[in-house]
Amino acid sequence: MYRDLALRKHTQKRKYADSLSMANLISNLSNEEKQQLCALLGDVELSLLYKASVHGYDASAFHQRCDHQGPTLLVAYNYSGYVFGGYTSADYTQSGGYITDDKAFLFNVPKHGGNPITIKVNSGCYARVDDSGGPNFGQQLFFCYNNQQTIYYQAYKIGRGSYSFSLNTSVLYGNDTALSECEVYKVTQIVSQVEEKPWRNVLWNAKQKQELMKCIKDYKPLESSVNRIRILMIGPVGAGKSSFFNSINSIFMGRMTSKAMAGSSGTSLTTQFRTYPVKDGREGKPLPFVLCDTMGLEEQSGAGLDIEDISCILQGLIPDRYQFNPVAAFHPNEQKASRSASLQERIHCVVYIIDATKVSLMSSKLEEKLAGIRKKVNSLGVPQIVLMTKVDEACPLVEEDLQKVYISSYIKTKVQEVSSRLGVPVSCVLPVKNYSQELELNLSCDVLLLTALQQMLRFADDYFDDISPQNRFVLGVVLRKHLIALPHGERVPQ
Repeated sequence: MYRDLALRKHTQKRKYADSLSMANLISNLSNEEKQQLCALLGDVELSLLYKASVHGYDASAFHQRCDHQGPTLLVAYNYSGYVFGGYTSADYTQSGGYITDDKAFLFNVPKHGGNPITIKVNSGCYARVDDSGGPNFGQQLFFCYNNQQTIYYQAYKIGRGSYSFSLNTSVLYGNDTALSECEVYKVTQIVSQVEEKPWRNVLWNAKQKQELMKCIKDYKPLESSVNRIRILMIGPVGAGKSSFFNSINSIFMGRMTSKAMAGSSGTSLTTQFRTYPVKDGREGKPLPFVLCDTMGLEEQSGAGLDIEDISCILQGLIPDRYQFNPVAAFHPNEQKASRSASLQERIHCVVYIIDATKVSLMSSKLEEKLAGIRKKVNSLGVPQIVLMTKVDEACPLVEEDLQKVYISSYIKTKVQEVSSRLGVPVSCVLPVKNYSQELELNLSCDVLLLTALQQMLRFADDYFDDISPQNRFVLGVVLRKHLIALPHGERVPQ
């Protein structure tokens, strides 16, 4: 009896201590930092499980509160002001085994603004060891090392003979190993809300796909002097410009293709101006459009595509395979390109490619660049569309079934956010999914992509409508201002 009484008292004290601990759990993350980290993970909520300054830096305290909690986000703070950590989608269980987790990553939230830096686990590598010690990533980075207020890094190749994370400790945490705080958050996926009815109507069947393909194949530009419309793709590094071309090319080839270099990288994989025609099958004729790929936009000045280069592309002055120079804009005298550009060579529709998973992370500097580009495009009267890519990664509902893209409240909200940030009508923002890891074509994916391409052709017709004979005088004034000539050797009206 006395033993049971003592046990009950101990349990009551424990519950009381835990309730006090929970009451003291106040996150060190600012609202902006929390929003940035949530944006990395999709539509999620963060719940604070563990705070080292409250619960202690002992591994046992960490495991007591964080084991069997599902996906977690560890956020560490050091005395140099760095906010950094790691995410794992796998449970902590103290199994002692190697954990494979291809969703794991390390991150750093920049002190002076900007998007978080992420370091994904290397392909084929273990993300961590699930032991009874403090949290670790790849047996390289140890948090609360030896139950102390510190981190420890070792260049260790775990299990398969290679580093799990390609990290630079100077960038990640400034080589300051003394922790001022360490927090662990439970990551809970928010159940995606569904609209009562689709906010856009799409027919998801093979007949619709064939009709879209026929419509695109039979398209003829309104301007008789133009055989194929030219569509310029502009967007941040990694948003999916080259992947969009590869996806469209795959649909018309009837198999997966990878003609344009695409992938994930910190800097643009595309360094040249490329014009990509698309054929109707392997032996077929060229289709009536050309997709023009550019170097990715970057936040920093002197990096990525230059706004002046875009102006020259719009005017048809830059040749295919021109090598971009981020620190020096193209000049018309280069490559003997000071000649007059015909209407056939100009851009007839501009498409901005925006990653749905990074809309909320778009920096003010990038927004300013895009606003500057839109101003240039508007001055030349070129119509503009936005493709919002990676909608499957942004919304679990859509990842499960792409046909739910237009009943997803989350995707609808993201479309509205893109519209607001870029200053374009909601009707001009089209959600799509590019092919990335698939080996076979998918009907739903094809319908979304072809619908977007059809809209581009329609917008190009609007451009040709706008330069009808009665509007040529106004166009001539604009062209003269931008140092370009009218088509067919016509003179600019005086």
